[in-house]
Amino acid sequence: MTATSHIPSVLQRIVATKHEEVATAKAAMPLADLKSQAEHITTERRGFAQALRCAEDKQGVGIIAEIKKASPSKGIINHNFDAPAFARQYEAAGASCLSVLTDQQYFQGDDSYLGLAKAACSLPILRKDFMVDIYQIYQSYILGADCILLIMACLDDATVRELHSVSIDLGMDVLIETHTQEELERALKLPYSEHNIYGINNRDLNTFSVNLDTTIQLKQILDQAFSSLPSTPLLVTESGIHGPEDVALMQANGIHQFLIGEQFMRTSHPGNALQSLLASVSLPG
Repeated sequence: MTATSHIPSVLQRIVATKHEEVATAKAAMPLADLKSQAEHITTERRGFAQALRCAEDKQGVGIIAEIKKASPSKGIINHNFDAPAFARQYEAAGASCLSVLTDQQYFQGDDSYLGLAKAACSLPILRKDFMVDIYQIYQSYILGADCILLIMACLDDATVRELHSVSIDLGMDVLIETHTQEELERALKLPYSEHNIYGINNRDLNTFSVNLDTTIQLKQILDQAFSSLPSTPLLVTESGIHGPEDVALMQANGIHQFLIGEQFMRTSHPGNALQSLLASVSLPG
């Protein structure tokens, strides 16, 4: 199935840019050479999915705290951007994992931010970028990513299956992001793995409006799909989590994993913003 013909123009532009970037990178270093380089990497991956599960068991919620300088719609979000400092802040404040934007053209990210953040803390890190080719999966592995993002809206079924397979073969976890029931149903066709994390983004890609009911409603489909399995799939809600009342709403509906970025990054000290949120959330116990 082709996904990219149905996505908004801004996402189409990003996907087109990614294909151009991959072509340029391949011209400088062929895929075979990149694979050879990856074979010499001996660094163990930090378990991203495992960290989220442990956080839920220990404190009731898992927080993926995002390091993001800018976005296409909002422009610069944090004018005093410092990836390693934010990584240290988030870890001290109780984050379970980090998400680091590496896209340059649209989010003013950089590949180096991932390495800087990883060296500054002990948390597992997601490379937040737009994956369209297995070349980027090997790049992510070499950069030190513990988890990669696959956005169903950007990928057809054959491509997403290939990227998913290579990621897991390399020992990385996979955050599979969906926005709609149709995307979630496509995501559920991927082979089941403990490395799978199902992300539901509450933002409508066409209107950019945010509705937290999106996660609550799609969770029912996810639960039904995994009703025969002994373990519960990891579900992360993304976008629109602004305060403890939003976290409480999700927890009341059995959702305990959160990816939060802009809400923290708009402050002068993202770690304090995370700490304040966690302090005001009612934890089980």
